Amino acid sequence: MSNQRGAGVSGKQIEISEVGPRDGLQSISAIMATEDKKRWIAALANAGLREIEVGSFVPAKLLPQLADTAEIVRYARTLPGLTVAVLVPNARGAKDAIAAGAHKLTIPLSVSETHSLKNLRKTHEQVLEEVRQIRAQLDQLPAEQRPSFEGSLSTCFGCTLEGPVAEEAVLRLGEGLMKAGCDEVGLSDTTGYGNPVQVRRLIQLVWSHLGRDALNGVHLHNTRGQGLANVLAAVEAGITTVDASMGGIGGCPFAPGASGNIVTEDLVFLLEAMGYSTGVDVDRLMAAREVLARGLPDEPLFGFVPDAGLPKGFQYAEPEPEVVA
Repeated sequence: MSNQRGAGVSGKQIEISEVGPRDGLQSISAIMATEDKKRWIAALANAGLREIEVGSFVPAKLLPQLADTAEIVRYARTLPGLTVAVLVPNARGAKDAIAAGAHKLTIPLSVSETHSLKNLRKTHEQVLEEVRQIRAQLDQLPAEQRPSFEGSLSTCFGCTLEGPVAEEAVLRLGEGLMKAGCDEVGLSDTTGYGNPVQVRRLIQLVWSHLGRDALNGVHLHNTRGQGLANVLAAVEAGITTVDASMGGIGGCPFAPGASGNIVTEDLVFLLEAMGYSTGVDVDRLMAAREVLARGLPDEPLFGFVPDAGLPKGFQYAEPEPEVVA
């Protein structure tokens, strides 16, 4: 595979947030050994991924696959230049995440209240109250020590339990998250309902309603084969962060049929080939995939680029030059 960099087209930087160590591992029955997780995360960081969601602070009895998250966070903090992200379901989880040293906290708020009750066992208002409590915790910290705090609007494109989700509800709950104390919101296609037209429209609606700075990232699934098309719609609309999972592992264990994360390896190729710079080296990414395969030898890994390789003459995109004031 080509490592050539420097002759590609100039393009905007898109950050790929790798969610495999959380969203991927929580959805499979196998439990990856802690030391294997550390090797995998180190390999992902070595490939150029600058944000990795390394786990979730949920009770071990619910997700034993993520019982070692605190240890993983402390390890990931030692990797230079890495933003260590975690999911927290409530204020208690946020307290543990802060103690472990996470750089970024994400709390999910399902627009489908049925899914919220399945996923967090909480109503919308109960989740918003948890957000207020987390904000209070963060405000007690010195500004330079506060993790960033995102509210993920889950099932925002549709729900396998409720069906279609009203865009008005997405806007109302997004506003609720911001008022309760989130720094930003994210759009999450938890169940793979979204299509490119819908993705583009909802992004613009959120920006119009909450402001451009309130939304930077999306979490999209490939459940029905729309994943990369939806990514393209999102980045062309102006989104700058996209979640993906190495090998496409994972989904949502509390939403029937919600399989199919976007494959990180394929996403890197798509963006770089189009001139969007990701900062990710494909050869090193394949080395990380080998680490994952060794750690989960019985788990199928997906992706077209890992099978086909990079095309002859492939060139990485050049990042936009920094503007000097």
